Amino acid sequence: MSKYNIQVFTGDYLGSGTSNRIYINLIGKIGSSGRHEIKTLTGLWAGSEQLISVHCKSDIGDLLLVELEAKPVALGLIDDDWFCSKIIVTTPEGVSKLFPCYCWMSSNKRLSLREAVAKLGTKDTAPELLAHRQDNLKRRRQDFRWGIYAEGLPHIVNAKSPTELPPVVRFSFTKEKEFLFTLGAAFKELKLGTEFNNKDRWNNIGDLSSLLSEKKKTTTTKYVEKNWMRDDFFGYQFLNGLNPTMIKRCSELPENFPVTNDMVKRSLPEKSTLEMEIEKGNIFLCDYKRLKGLQGNEIDERKQYLSAPLCLLFSTPENKLTPIAIQLDQKPGARNPIFLPSDNEKDWLLAKIFVRGAEFNEHELNFHLLRTHLLGEVFTMAVLRNLPSCHPLFKLLVPHVRYNLQINIMARNLLVSPDGVFSQYTAIGNKPMTEFLKRAASSLTYSSLCLPDNIRERGVEKIPNYYYRDDGLDLWNIIYSFVHGVLSFYYNDEDVQKDKELQAFIDEIVENCFQEKSKTGFPQSFVTVEELSKFVTMVIFTVSAQHAAVNNGQFDFGAWMPNFPSSLQCPPPIRKGDTTDDTILKTLPDVSTTLNIMAVVYLLSASPLIGSVI
Repeated sequence: MSKYNIQVFTGDYLGSGTSNRIYINLIGKIGSSGRHEIKTLTGLWAGSEQLISVHCKSDIGDLLLVELEAKPVALGLIDDDWFCSKIIVTTPEGVSKLFPCYCWMSSNKRLSLREAVAKLGTKDTAPELLAHRQDNLKRRRQDFRWGIYAEGLPHIVNAKSPTELPPVVRFSFTKEKEFLFTLGAAFKELKLGTEFNNKDRWNNIGDLSSLLSEKKKTTTTKYVEKNWMRDDFFGYQFLNGLNPTMIKRCSELPENFPVTNDMVKRSLPEKSTLEMEIEKGNIFLCDYKRLKGLQGNEIDERKQYLSAPLCLLFSTPENKLTPIAIQLDQKPGARNPIFLPSDNEKDWLLAKIFVRGAEFNEHELNFHLLRTHLLGEVFTMAVLRNLPSCHPLFKLLVPHVRYNLQINIMARNLLVSPDGVFSQYTAIGNKPMTEFLKRAASSLTYSSLCLPDNIRERGVEKIPNYYYRDDGLDLWNIIYSFVHGVLSFYYNDEDVQKDKELQAFIDEIVENCFQEKSKTGFPQSFVTVEELSKFVTMVIFTVSAQHAAVNNGQFDFGAWMPNFPSSLQCPPPIRKGDTTDDTILKTLPDVSTTLNIMAVVYLLSASPLIGSVI
């Protein structure tokens, strides 16, 4: 008779323990132990580790699977889910084998676990293990089905509420944490009072300063409040602010942006010209053309306005990036002047405010929502539907994408639903938002998501004080080194080409993410370990480092509303010389819009629950 010692670990989440009857069956290459109840003196309580022994009358061969089964107590009237962390089996030969679980188990359910060792499908030979892989994916494809967010956009999980998702990809919320994901919680935390329903305009900029408690202001928030009107700080944010991947080197002025040397010569070094600085690589451009022609939202029956500006910037000999020309619409003409630093101070400030308003939409919808959240959702779905739990790539990626689906559903419901924050408190509103996202999605390319390629394509390799680039490349290289090391352990180039599960993974990403596959540059298949390593690095970088770059500073840079206005209540100026302080105050969002957006950016970047994953 063979004796197997079994350690049973219950998770430490609230409610992880169970009063259900749990049975275990050890399945080997030539037989099985039969079903044995896990009986203990203290029970399977949260955080517990229980030791049992199973005696087999005959040899079962190499241990392949551990099968768990749950049965309810009290004649089936009580169902008490159990969260099993892992099972460790010590064989009669003294070999310990780890069988990870890390999921919830309901009554009358059966769950088969395989050993923790990662293995490619081509390396599995036992019929039981091959069947386990197929069953694993079959169940996942039933649990995680594709849905349509909007035509022309990456597809999403077919679920409207987090409760529709399997427990394995959901947070184990306490009521306190669930409460954090509300605007009301953010208002309470910020102590914003009842002004969130105040539809009045601001009477003076100073009122904004007293709005937020000094205790809630970060070092960066205070700096932004003090320096938001300075040209060098305006330029700095294109490099190291919330949206550091839009700026590009200007090798030739766009035809619709007729800036002349006479216009900008006062902003350039003596004896230099615009053409000379372009040739030296010192002129940069931000073009918000994706906003062209979109009609503004209505907030409280008041028309809001969008602009699609072009902004020209100069990298000075002092290594500062400063704006030298701004045009607020894409079509040049007499009613669309080019604003300059040499203009009236108020005219120039208002032009910069309109650029920052356009920046709000580009940042939140394109670089944040689309390029990290929606892409991350496609990556997550492809992982869950095509890579079994034993696949080395599943083990490598799942820690980075596990909760993406839940957090995206919550964010869609709160932020971009028809009655969400964007519909109520931004100039772009709901329908124009969808059109903008489609435009942004049509420009998605593989190279734009791979930081080293992105830096080269935008021509920003040498611009000074670009800390996002420097730190980002360091992180990219660190991630690549780790990923390549792991994948090289399991794959050679031939293994990559023969891995059908891997091919299905990339097929599903391309199929559900892009309308015109051939124009994106995304790999249609993987041929080498190096190609695969680059792609996996991109996935991990996108959902971790890149997301942190565009998310975590939202309160820092956006709490001071004039620096990051979600909406503008007056149209772009059509001539110079008319702007006053009152014009600027009329243009900025009203009190209610300001406070609600402040609460949102606080929620997204400050909450211990949300900030790490949205």
